[in-house]
Amino acid sequence: MLINEISEKECRDVLANATVGRLGCSLDNQPYVVPVVMTYEADYIYFFSTLGKKIKWMRTNPRVCVQVDSIGGQSEWVSVIANGEYQELEEPRHTDERNHARKLLEQRHNWWLNALAERRTQQRDQDIQPVFFRVKIASVTGLRGVLEKT
Repeated sequence: MLINEISEKECRDVLANATVGRLGCSLDNQPYVVPVVMTYEADYIYFFSTLGKKIKWMRTNPRVCVQVDSIGGQSEWVSVIANGEYQELEEPRHTDERNHARKLLEQRHNWWLNALAERRTQQRDQDIQPVFFRVKIASVTGLRGVLEKT
């Protein structure tokens, strides 16, 4: 198998096609990685969540990363990491950006489900605090694995 770096454009194409990724954040030298439903546009990756551990951590330390894969098989894959900054889209300051994020996310099937599922076991729906946020991308890197032809 050969593993090669891919261009920034290829990285952004992978982000544009991804619906699920892994969000990495950290606090007090402790990393935390969670699966997330996401959507990408230009220099931002958009998300919906509820108030919990990752939101609290990102409010304290906004430096985050997002990792996505496209896997065709053990020897055919692409992996991209986007490093960036957490930006919460709070009302009323970010109403337009929040509405834009919602419109983009609504194109994803069941985009709200993961965020609400856990909270619904702990709280009533009216007590759940929805959070829209985005990651402003600072850099992207990616690798492609391909089967070496013999």
